[in-house]
Amino acid sequence: MKRAFDFAASAAGLAVLALPLAVVAVLVRATSPGPAVYWSQRVGRGNRLFSMPKFRTMRIDTPEVATHLLDDPHRWLTPVGPFLRKTSLDELPQLWSVLVGHMSLVGPRPALFNQDDLVAARTAAGVHMLRPGVTGWAQINGRDELAIPEKVALDAEYLAKASFLFDLKILLGTVAPVVLGKGVRA
Repeated sequence: MKRAFDFAASAAGLAVLALPLAVVAVLVRATSPGPAVYWSQRVGRGNRLFSMPKFRTMRIDTPEVATHLLDDPHRWLTPVGPFLRKTSLDELPQLWSVLVGHMSLVGPRPALFNQDDLVAARTAAGVHMLRPGVTGWAQINGRDELAIPEKVALDAEYLAKASFLFDLKILLGTVAPVVLGKGVRA
């Protein structure tokens, strides 16, 4: 049931949001050199790598590390990058990853390919067997502000409580942090 819901919701979302997606793509291209969409190598279900699309919020010469590991992350942002991150508009292309089955609407956020500490902790907790999500239990309980142990504990709690109703609760709980831009780093 979860996969069918993910497929239908992501297909509908991509159709409804086609015009806003196009507008954001044009804004990214008009304000900085490089492609509008950045394909990031992420760790998916079973620790398999997949390419996850996001609207590009950083310059094309930015090192491939988690934002918090950059010296002065703000200097790497594109002119529209802070707005896209604050509003989470940069995440909308991930609906494609949900549609093709690399991600779910709800699950642990996919780690970067080089976040070995996060991947190891999730593997030890059994969380690595979940399909990563656009949003998740950790997302609505702190987002980028969470330390890795806290994030993994929330991911493990999600694994233990996983159900369609819990997913709906998380989807509804995602609205306020996104609208308010809470817990988002640079």
